[in-house]
Amino acid sequence: MPELPEVEVVRAGLERHVVGARVVAVDVLHERPVRRDPRGPQGFALALAGRRITGARRRGKYLWLPLDDGDALLCHLGMSGQMLVQPADAEPEKHLRVRLRLEGAAQGRHLHFVDQRMFGGLLVSTGGAVLPPEIAHIGRDPLDPLFDLDDVVARVRRRGSGIKRQLLDQTLVSGVGNIYADEALWRARIHGERPGDRLTRAQVVELLGHARDVMTDALAQGGTSFDALYVNVNGESGYFDRSLHAYGREGEPCDRCGRAVRRVAFMNRSSYFCPGCQPVPRATRRRS
Repeated sequence: MPELPEVEVVRAGLERHVVGARVVAVDVLHERPVRRDPRGPQGFALALAGRRITGARRRGKYLWLPLDDGDALLCHLGMSGQMLVQPADAEPEKHLRVRLRLEGAAQGRHLHFVDQRMFGGLLVSTGGAVLPPEIAHIGRDPLDPLFDLDDVVARVRRRGSGIKRQLLDQTLVSGVGNIYADEALWRARIHGERPGDRLTRAQVVELLGHARDVMTDALAQGGTSFDALYVNVNGESGYFDRSLHAYGREGEPCDRCGRAVRRVAFMNRSSYFCPGCQPVPRATRRRS
């Protein structure tokens, strides 16, 4: 699933290519991607027609395009969604679901929402230009200038749930997905099952700093690419997967201590860790 750096790369691309463009018409080629819009496919298209795109914003893994009437086009990429800026005469992609015909976009391009597995979606958020109400419950992410580090640290240390589960809680801290959680935990030498209330404040601060740094590193390389589905608005994949220390490296030697990286099942996914650098936690008293 695309994570924060991938979504931020897409947001930045949309900001460059479509801000200032006017939506001339919308083609909904499959109803499922607009299933969460209460207007239905036709109402969704009518709500966008004639509107001008005034920005490109993101919170966590959600992105939205504010419109000149105060509404916004809200997008979640799901597992395989892509927002592609394409020439007006481009051959339609195999899994093209929604097409926004634009006037005034860079080089006369249109905006395509492509989604093979169709877990992603679009909706027009009423009054959502500043922050769509549909995602008001989503926490800020470590790259957000307004991220409240002290508040998040305090909340983590009040909870007895495992730290990786907390990192993936989008209402606590958004944008950290499975890949970057494993990488941040490896850098911090913390096992994902360590309870939050058994970590010191310094440990949580360090861990969140690593989460920020690993996503910043991935962002500089265009995101983490494991297959051709994860691309930016120009259809280009990122390459941060070449720099991973834990995720996807089962059986390979740890870059730090040489022990073989292990994989365990976690929340219908996988967790990767080094048993030498990240020992499985034992029952201990909370440390101050």
